Amino acid sequence: MARELGLNPRKFGGLSNTKQEPWKLPLPDFIEELYFKHFKKRRPDNVRSSEQMVSDYNKKKEEHRDQRLKEKES
Repeated sequence: MARELGLNPRKFGGLSNTKQEPWKLPLPDFIEELYFKHFKKRRPDNVRSSEQMVSDYNKKKEEHRDQRLKEKES
């Protein structure tokens, strides 16, 4: 969900400071609330792990490369 919102995982330390600032929501609840405000639904339709996203990206990149090579040969 955080990836879809464009949140940077390196910045999560500042967002999850609930011990010193008890009025803040815990980080998972905060992300869920932001997601609901932005997309008007509780969960994404298609949940993918980072590994799945990387493998899908690499597969698409290879297909595109193969397609360009075929066009170049023709």
